[in-house]
Amino acid sequence: MNRELIISVTPTEMTIALCEDKVLVELNKEQTRTGFAVGDIYLGKVRKIMPGLNAAFVNVGHERDAFIHCLDMGGQFPSLQKLVASYQPGKRGLKLETMKLEAPLNPKTEKIANHLTVGQSVMVQIAKEAISTKGPRLTAEISLAGRNVVLVPFNSKIFISQKIRSNEEKKRLKRIAASVLPQNFGVIIRTAAVHASDFDIEQDILSLVEKWHNTLQQIRKNPAPALLMSEMSRANTIIRDTLDGSFSQIIVDDEAMYNNIRSYIRLVDPEREKIVKLYHGTLPIFDNFDISRQIKSLFAKYVSLRRGAYLIIEHTEAMNVIDVNSGNRTKAEDNQEQTALDVNLAAAHEIARQLRLRDLGGIVIVDFIDMHKAQNRQLLHEEMTKLMAGDKAKHTVLPLTKFGLMQITRQRIRPVAVQDIQDVCPTCNGTGKIEPTILLDKKIENQISYLSQDRKRKYVKLVVSPYVAAYLRQGFVPLRLKWMMRYGMWIDIHTDQSLGIVDVHYHDRKNNDIIG
Repeated sequence: MNRELIISVTPTEMTIALCEDKVLVELNKEQTRTGFAVGDIYLGKVRKIMPGLNAAFVNVGHERDAFIHCLDMGGQFPSLQKLVASYQPGKRGLKLETMKLEAPLNPKTEKIANHLTVGQSVMVQIAKEAISTKGPRLTAEISLAGRNVVLVPFNSKIFISQKIRSNEEKKRLKRIAASVLPQNFGVIIRTAAVHASDFDIEQDILSLVEKWHNTLQQIRKNPAPALLMSEMSRANTIIRDTLDGSFSQIIVDDEAMYNNIRSYIRLVDPEREKIVKLYHGTLPIFDNFDISRQIKSLFAKYVSLRRGAYLIIEHTEAMNVIDVNSGNRTKAEDNQEQTALDVNLAAAHEIARQLRLRDLGGIVIVDFIDMHKAQNRQLLHEEMTKLMAGDKAKHTVLPLTKFGLMQITRQRIRPVAVQDIQDVCPTCNGTGKIEPTILLDKKIENQISYLSQDRKRKYVKLVVSPYVAAYLRQGFVPLRLKWMMRYGMWIDIHTDQSLGIVDVHYHDRKNNDIIG
């Protein structure tokens, strides 16, 4: 598989497109003005305790208070607080390597009010970016991610990625980690470590331990709320997590970001530095690589598949719904079961891509075309599970129900790009339907008749869209003139471009609305 990373940088935003065989599969946007990223470590200040939720709101400098639940505090929270308190101004500061850990707590049975008080300083990490009206989600289980490992303070265990199957490789990695890990530090060994040398893994662990010490030192210099340690840029984070032999090139249109990425790759994988390229074209970078056209599909309700089949993707408050349609294929094919299977398998590939591309989260219900054979339904579930295996977001794929519905739950940690630009149509109020225009003139005439005969009005100002105004004024004898003669009242017509095509307002001479 040929993978490319295309990066567009503007003064306010960095957009990162991940393509596989020229097809856009992930789109990440980082707002440079927010300064908040998953993995950032803060010294926050508790603003409010919510006993009913067993949670607290913490000020970390965001416009909205961040949220932490008792379950996210972790078993070693008392030891973390003891360490943080020792680095307050005027205190000597403890070392985690020699520190005696406090008795662990059980977050499932604890009450958050027993461990946090309003005004208290706490070390926390961003677990989920602010989305919509919600502030960032926090965790007190601090971890520091590197290229080959993830360092976990207050833990003495060595965990190995489940994707590493070789027992011999597992023993090698455990031996390396155990030889350099200080006391009270644990580590999660990532899949990328399989291809790393002993020296690279050792240096990765030691550099993360040093990063942890530097983070603690920041507590002395900055009163809460304060940023203690910032994750690297989103571009470098994606490169760190996904860089492997399948990457053919990384192209960026900003020289400063180009130098930043080259420096990072030179550090972690010097032999691959040459894949980073600076874009010099006259066309915008996304137009040149056909990314812009693919981004537009993000906002489409309908997604085309091959041979006339298509998906319909709907967003609701509670869930996302995807409907699979065969289009005109069923009319041309005799074997309905095989046709349904073919369309469903093609739809599964596109659905897995759309979930990553749009970053759809929560509950996703997929209405596949009904299949009668149990082996075909099982085949579809296995294929969907395999396709979703490449998705780094936590997810669960359930088998099809007897109604042909598949439920997928998927974690979301950043805002959905599609919802950011949607607004409700003021004319149809989101229904997609308006009153029939063929009846509009009759509706207006009925209101004029009411005003003239029942309300005894002699004047009315109609405020309408330019299209309706043109219709009422057209012809040898315009409708306006016919109504004036028929109902014995003066009718003025005024246009307002902000009105919907079938909206009509009825005003008196002082612009007061005379029909509520």
